[in-house]
Amino acid sequence: MAAAHAKSPKSSDELTLWYDKPATDWDREALPIGNGALGAMVFGGVGTERLQFNEKTLWTGGPGSAQGYDFGNWTDPRPGALDGVIERIDDETKLTPDAVAAELGQPKHGFGAYQTFGDLYLDVPGAPEQPEAYRRDLDLRDAVAGVSYRADGVTYQRRYFASYPAGVIVGRIAADQPGKIAFTLRTTSPHADRTVTAEGDRLTWHGKLADNGLRYEAQIRIATEGGGSVQAGDGTLTVANADAAWFVLSAGTDYADTYPHYRGTDPHDRVTTAVDAAIRTGHDALLAEHTRDHRALFDRVALDIRQSTPTDLPTDRLLTSYTGGTTAADRALEALFFQYGRYLLIASSRPGSLPANLQGVWNHSTTPPWSADYHVNINLQMNYWPALPANLAETLDPHDAFVRALVPPGRVTAKEMFGAGGWLVHNETNPYGFTGVHDYAESFWFPEAAGWLCQQLYERYRYSGDTDYLRRTAYPVMKEAAAFWLDNLHTDPRDGLLVVSPSYSPEHGDFTAGAAMAQQIVYDLFTSTLAAARTLEDDDADFRARTEKALGKLDPGLRIGSWGQLQEWKTDLDNQSDDHRHVSHLFALHPGRRIEPGSKWAAAAKVSLTARGDGGTGWSKAWKINFWARLRDGDHAHKMLAEQLKSSTLPNLWDTHPPFQIDGNFGATSGVCELLLQSQHGVLEVLPALPASWPDGSVRGLRARGDVTLDVEWTGGRAAKVALTAGRDGALTVRSTLFPSGEHTFTARAGQRYEFGG
Repeated sequence: MAAAHAKSPKSSDELTLWYDKPATDWDREALPIGNGALGAMVFGGVGTERLQFNEKTLWTGGPGSAQGYDFGNWTDPRPGALDGVIERIDDETKLTPDAVAAELGQPKHGFGAYQTFGDLYLDVPGAPEQPEAYRRDLDLRDAVAGVSYRADGVTYQRRYFASYPAGVIVGRIAADQPGKIAFTLRTTSPHADRTVTAEGDRLTWHGKLADNGLRYEAQIRIATEGGGSVQAGDGTLTVANADAAWFVLSAGTDYADTYPHYRGTDPHDRVTTAVDAAIRTGHDALLAEHTRDHRALFDRVALDIRQSTPTDLPTDRLLTSYTGGTTAADRALEALFFQYGRYLLIASSRPGSLPANLQGVWNHSTTPPWSADYHVNINLQMNYWPALPANLAETLDPHDAFVRALVPPGRVTAKEMFGAGGWLVHNETNPYGFTGVHDYAESFWFPEAAGWLCQQLYERYRYSGDTDYLRRTAYPVMKEAAAFWLDNLHTDPRDGLLVVSPSYSPEHGDFTAGAAMAQQIVYDLFTSTLAAARTLEDDDADFRARTEKALGKLDPGLRIGSWGQLQEWKTDLDNQSDDHRHVSHLFALHPGRRIEPGSKWAAAAKVSLTARGDGGTGWSKAWKINFWARLRDGDHAHKMLAEQLKSSTLPNLWDTHPPFQIDGNFGATSGVCELLLQSQHGVLEVLPALPASWPDGSVRGLRARGDVTLDVEWTGGRAAKVALTAGRDGALTVRSTLFPSGEHTFTARAGQRYEFGG
């Protein structure tokens, strides 16, 4: 039997975003590069090039903030406040968000915001206003942004990349004739607390944020090729008469993810070491090392849906001409969007830094939307939905470290606010352990967030089967999150079942007891934690017994309402005309695994989803791709992908809420994976929701739970070839139209490849 395969990835317009003019708008047009900790946006100006850049730990707020900092914990004693809200909900069945926030919320103090580091400008003397053959691009496979143009018979080229191995951003400016490279490098920053110096080939700026005293530093060094000179000026570096010139940039802060102070060492030595080592390595070696590192991740997955990119159509016009139909150009945009999500995740989440935030690693403001923070009522979770199925498990390391770092402050919040053990985090958080509350009524209360974050930890174990990871990383965090709910579930006087109270379904409606999403998350947490305890043979018999007992009495969070819908609240309060962007009560369908296709709950979920409609923000449409895929309706899932591309995607293919939010990019990539492969119920389901608009194609390298890597080819909407590579020994069940009975079960051996069809 022949092996299944997808087209080999290649650096071409199929995997490239490109444009025929410079960018003028940061979030709509500039192109992102990143190495997890550092990010930059490339504008591609001719006379003045702009690179806006970030270092992900540059945050105001936290300990030392001028506003004071309380981790979101109550600053005044509130004896009986929580019990009073619970009693009122028992008596009145619901309370308005404003009423609950008045009792349990408080203004934020020192929450802070993600900061732009600054801008790097290259001023080019004598540059033409209208160059010939201008092109600005981003090669996803090489993770290199480029600019090229002709002027006065000379072809100029620039390329930029963010190297994870070297910890630097690199730029090279060259011409095809000698001595033609000249520019002045300067910087700007909105932070008045910085000092900038230039000496020799090095520019340094450093300072302490006025708000919290966080130390930061960036350095740039320039080298020339083929002669030329570098001259230091007043905070500038000027290159003259070179064949080519290249620079390296590194930056850092003294942030550390350690509670309660969140400070480490001064960044000076680390930054100096990085730029000096990069200069010694040389540009070509840096580029080769960067390319190998990036491709080792990116090349794992290839998707062929018979796409064909028009060679003369820039990406912005490919987007505006997209119809959501079945043309090869439409499919080219869809395939590019899928791989762009994988690229963005690699660029904004690598081990050793913070996880991807609401904007990945990119931000050009001191007051970004929602602080460019970590919303944990879906946004951070959605960022990492594609990490496992799209074969990028390593990008989860920052997520896992971040969640573990929330546990110590989360314990304090559990004790002070709830009088409970365990840990929690509410609706949104920052790098400084903000686990408490604020006072925006519609989004201040969500203690279930910790349970949802734990789901990703357990899913990583389900994909890998790595019991060492489960023991060291996932289970301790899960166990403490479950312990919080063992202390805090409330007996509902209506039926004696255990409920979350007060509970709030993000981000609308009233506060009630036992909202569907809250119950579904706690159910997921308890069942996963118990499964992990059994796997690890945890000898804490009391914990296991308490959890099993609570699970047996837990309100299920699954009810069918008066018009056939899956209820969002325990009481039938759903409005059939409600089209809110959150569809939180379908958590058990996705990303949960409790609702199976063909069940009465799936039918009710479909009623709810249909009523919510196909509108919403970019991330909401992305979630709906995943919902419809789980319901096995590939055509409706594809419609949601089309809606996201047509009305919620910017010219640089960033997702927009509006404004820009990166979670929609990641949610869409996850949705494409769900169309092609699902394994949440223990069976590998091949092409479970293939849309009719992709009748022929192939995919290589998708991952399934059970440590399995899958390749598949399909023709006429049906699988033609399937190949599985097992990462460990064990029984596998594959569901596919390839098999006469619809399924095939066999015993796999680690490292073996199994091929079917063809």
